[in-house]
Amino acid sequence: MNRAAKLSLAALGVTLLALVPVVSGNIYLQNLLIMTFLLAVLASGWNIIGGYAGYISLGHSAFIGVGAYTAGILANRWGVSPLVVAPLGGVAAALIALSLSLVTGRTRGAAFVIVTFAMLELLGLVATNWPGLTGGADGLVLPLPSWSVDIQNWPFYYALLLLVVLSVLMSIAIKRSKLGLGLVAIRDDEDKAAGIGVTTPVYKAIAFMASAVLVGVAGSVYGYYVSYLDTSALFDITLSVEVVLAALIGGRGTVWGPVLGAAILQPLIEVTNSSFGGASAGAVRLLLFGGLLVAVALLLPRGLLPELERLARRILRHREPSLTGARLADRPVPEFLRRSAPPVAADGTAPPSLLSVAGVSKRFGGVKALDGASFSVRAGSITALIGPNGSGKTTLFNVMDGTYRASAGEVRLAGDDITEWSRTRRAFAGMGRTYQLPRLFDSLSVLENVAAVTDEFRLRTLLASAVSGAEAERATELLEFVGLGDYVDARASELSYGQRKLVELAQVLMLDPAVILLDEPAAGINPTLIRRLAGLIRSLNETGRTFVIVEHDMHFVLSLCDPVVVLSRGTVIADDGPQAVSSDPAVLEAYLGDDFVAEDIDAPVGAAR
Repeated sequence: MNRAAKLSLAALGVTLLALVPVVSGNIYLQNLLIMTFLLAVLASGWNIIGGYAGYISLGHSAFIGVGAYTAGILANRWGVSPLVVAPLGGVAAALIALSLSLVTGRTRGAAFVIVTFAMLELLGLVATNWPGLTGGADGLVLPLPSWSVDIQNWPFYYALLLLVVLSVLMSIAIKRSKLGLGLVAIRDDEDKAAGIGVTTPVYKAIAFMASAVLVGVAGSVYGYYVSYLDTSALFDITLSVEVVLAALIGGRGTVWGPVLGAAILQPLIEVTNSSFGGASAGAVRLLLFGGLLVAVALLLPRGLLPELERLARRILRHREPSLTGARLADRPVPEFLRRSAPPVAADGTAPPSLLSVAGVSKRFGGVKALDGASFSVRAGSITALIGPNGSGKTTLFNVMDGTYRASAGEVRLAGDDITEWSRTRRAFAGMGRTYQLPRLFDSLSVLENVAAVTDEFRLRTLLASAVSGAEAERATELLEFVGLGDYVDARASELSYGQRKLVELAQVLMLDPAVILLDEPAAGINPTLIRRLAGLIRSLNETGRTFVIVEHDMHFVLSLCDPVVVLSRGTVIADDGPQAVSSDPAVLEAYLGDDFVAEDIDAPVGAAR
């Protein structure tokens, strides 16, 4: 279905809903739709942080209480309608959400779920034990509506319907923006997202605030609708479970899934409310919806809309192009990647050091993975980092790119001490890194994977289109350069292992880095692709790009790299040219073996040996 058809269908649905109070005076139907709208706003807000960013909150209903109490308190003190101050309820909810994002900056997974549940309980306790402000356990009575009884609940109905529309529009805007692209990257692989320039704390803070602001406004409207604020009802874990359940049923991470889930779930809630009464009603409903949540997570983990989309793709799969290998024709290095080669002095002096590690150590408890490792990388060189398994090569990469903090020593890039810099700041400074097992964002297309890269943080661009303009052209040009120009629209999850490595290289190049760390680029790929990869590295190096390569394929290393650094037990034992290293007794003993022969170093990489 094209965009125009979707817009027409959505407009028709909103129009029909807007006509319901006009053509029907059924109060029960209006109440059901009001509560459905409230749940849809809640689920859509939750979906921004729980669906797009992947942070599962079990306390999102707290923002309903924050908005309701903010509007109720201000309305009573200022003598105005709660609808007038409802936007301030959204502001208060957004500020609470910002505080939560700051507190939970390093919290993920189950720990984050527990923290959000604790927030819900804490806010409920504060409201209960602050009677001078909230009325405490006695609750807070709001002023009665001043409009004619002839229009019944119309103001509440249309206010919440408008909030549903605004929630959907905000979800669409975020999903299609650079912010939304970054949030999905965070959901798929937060550490990798930080390494390609996504400023994860800022993205998450904005997502938290966006997920709460309209929920707070809806809470203000809902509080006025019920006219009495009770902490046990407004800070109720059951409502939070219902919110998560609605998003999961419809499909989290989609625009319309939370709305569909709310439309399915709210009638069921009405049935359970009428069927279970008494003092144990809340516990019974919590048990019922908790069990339903588990069932949906097990049986329908993607939700209704994603499953329907997957079924449609399966039916239409015969129309899609097959994902064959990369095109191997040589292509020139894109113009924006061309930089001057490092100057060489008249006396033959080597170019200056671009990257250096000095006395770097890394401990994991009682295990010393790195022990005073030191070496430097000349600008414009292709430096190999080799050694036996367990020698600390990948750990050293992780220290250089900021994944780990060094226990001792320092790392410098272009003369700057970057030892304490974050991964994102190092990416902005010109350091890119690939992985032995390529880490792509499988929820995104190939083009989106490359376009998600950010070479500097600009707040004004977060709401810009995710893939468009010069940035999209750059990403497409890079994919053409690595040989995957035909697969820009393919999902990353559908690519072969070798293709994923090429896409990851294109991701790194999108940063326009000064130095590129390649972790076992030749591992697990066929000789033809190895030759193609070697050709890409050489052509990039000829334009002044600097590489550091961890690799076990000695033919690849010795024919491509100079110098070669050898690591053993966390310490550098050799740092010299390929010929010298391959005949070094210490290297032969620690890694290559006495029977190693450095033959055919100048033969084409990937050739049969």
